[in-house]
Amino acid sequence: MSDDIEVVRGSGNVFRDLNHPNPDLEQLRSILAAEILTVLNTRKLTVRKAEELTGIAAADFSRIRRAALGRFTVDRLMTILGRLDQHVDVNVTVRPYAARGAAAE
Repeated sequence: MSDDIEVVRGSGNVFRDLNHPNPDLEQLRSILAAEILTVLNTRKLTVRKAEELTGIAAADFSRIRRAALGRFTVDRLMTILGRLDQHVDVNVTVRPYAARGAAAE
């Protein structure tokens, strides 16, 4: 067995590195979901208590806790954050992708 380990620099987006469709969208949804979880954990909210406070179904909070984000749109996740009294700022940076298949430096 060889002790050589190949190190590969990621793109900064695990969904892109794993060739998922719509990697930027998946990363954004994951970031928003992580922020929701941060609020729930900081406030020590159960999914039932979060439902009482926001009017968002407890099942939705359970899905977010399990990272089952397929049913959530970005605007839905932002709405949930708003109902948790969080202000969301969005900054957009547009730049061309590095050449596909080019070796990372």
